[in-house]
Amino acid sequence: MNRSKQASVSIKTILILLVGLALESVHVAEGQQAGKIFRIGFLDRSTSGSAVYVDAFRQELSKLGWSEGKNIIIEYRFAEGNTDRLPELAAELVRLKVDLIVTTGRAPALAAKRATTTIPIVMMPFPDPVGEGVVANLARPGGNVTGFSGLSYELNTKRLEILKDAVPKLARVGVLQQGGGLAPADLPLKELRAVAVALKLKLEEITTEADAKGLESAFRTAKQKQVGAIMTSGGRLFFAERKRIVELAGKHRLPAIYPQKDFVDEGGLMSYGADTADLYRGAALYVDKILKGTKPADLPVQQATKFEFVINLKAAKQIGLTLSPEFLARANQVIK
Repeated sequence: MNRSKQASVSIKTILILLVGLALESVHVAEGQQAGKIFRIGFLDRSTSGSAVYVDAFRQELSKLGWSEGKNIIIEYRFAEGNTDRLPELAAELVRLKVDLIVTTGRAPALAAKRATTTIPIVMMPFPDPVGEGVVANLARPGGNVTGFSGLSYELNTKRLEILKDAVPKLARVGVLQQGGGLAPADLPLKELRAVAVALKLKLEEITTEADAKGLESAFRTAKQKQVGAIMTSGGRLFFAERKRIVELAGKHRLPAIYPQKDFVDEGGLMSYGADTADLYRGAALYVDKILKGTKPADLPVQQATKFEFVINLKAAKQIGLTLSPEFLARANQVIK
C-alpha cells in the first residue's frame, strides 16, 4: 500500500472515531435528560373546581411525552379563593426549586413574577401583560415570563353587544365583578361604559364575593336595580361557582352571558369567549419547549385565536326568552 492510500485510510479511521465519540456524547446527554424528573409548579387563585382545564393541560403534556411520576412531578397550589395566600404559595414553589411555574389568571402570575426572576413562568390567560409590566412586549417578552393573553377586555365589550342583540328592549345590565381587590383588572369598566353608552344601556356594577351568601345577595341587588340581564367577569372564582351562578340567573329569570362554555354546559343561557381548553393545551406546548431548553424570553406571548359562541335554547325557554333565527345563526353551537 503506498503512502497516499495509507494516509487516506488513517483519515477515514480518525473521522469514524470522531463521529462515534460525538454520537456517544449525544446518547449520554439524552440519557441524562431522560433520567431527570422535572418539577412543575401550578399556581391557581381558585379551587380544584377548574379540573376540567387542568385535565386538558395534563393530557396535552402526556401527548408530548411527559408522564407524571416518570419524568415530571406537578406541584399543585390552589389559593381556595384567598388571593392573599398567593404570595406565600408562590414562595413555597420557589423554595421547592421547581423547574417551571404555570399560573392561571392575573393574580397568580403577578405573585409568581414577584417571587422569582429566574424560574421560567408560563401564564394563562393574562388580560394585559404588557400594560402591567409583566413582559416587555408580546413578540419578545424578555425576562422569565411568557404564555398567553386572553383578550378579556375586548371580549367583555363583545358580550355586552351580544346581550343587546339577544334582548333588543334591554335597558339595564347587571355587571357582576369579583371582590378581593381584583375587580378592575378582571373586568375594566372604562371600556365597557363607553360601549354601554353607544348601545343606550345603563350598567349596574355589582361587586360580590364568589360564595353562596355573596352571590345570593348580588342577584337580589340586581333585581332591586331592575336589571334586564346579567354578565359576569371571567374570574377563576366565578368559574368555580358557575353552577350556582347559572341557577340564580334562572331563578331570577335573568338572561345572562358568560365568558366560558362551561357555564352553558351547567344550564346557562349563552357564552362567548376564548376556547379556554385550547389555551391550557397551548400552555402545555410552552412547558414542553422550555423543559427542552427554550428560554421564556424567546417565546412570544400568544393571544387567543379560537373563540366560541354557544346558546342554550332550553335555558332561553325556561326564562321566556325568544331568540331570532338570525341571532341563532351566529352561534358556533346551539344546544337544544
